[in-house]
Amino acid sequence: MSETEFLDLAESTLTTIESTLDRLNDEDVIDVECKRSGNVLEIEFIDNGSKIIVNSQAPMQELWVAAKSGGFHFKRVGADWINTRDGSELFAALSQLASAQGGAQITL
Repeated sequence: MSETEFLDLAESTLTTIESTLDRLNDEDVIDVECKRSGNVLEIEFIDNGSKIIVNSQAPMQELWVAAKSGGFHFKRVGADWINTRDGSELFAALSQLASAQGGAQITL
């Protein structure tokens, strides 16, 4: 995949995560605030002040996630972003992380 293709895909993925969490916030499912700065998405859980950071790493062609439970790297495999260590999928992993940190069961 070219760098341009990666950047477009990463941008689309970050936008999807942000818009989904904004919608869940608007529906009062979870109290969260999302902030974007370039290739970095900061997700703050208002009730406890904890954060999840998702950012793209173009040189590695990976998305990196930093959460209370640790750091994770996801590489594109077919149509999915797959954790380079345990094989989990990005949206499933983020759903678990956000549910744990936000105190409400959510699905991205």
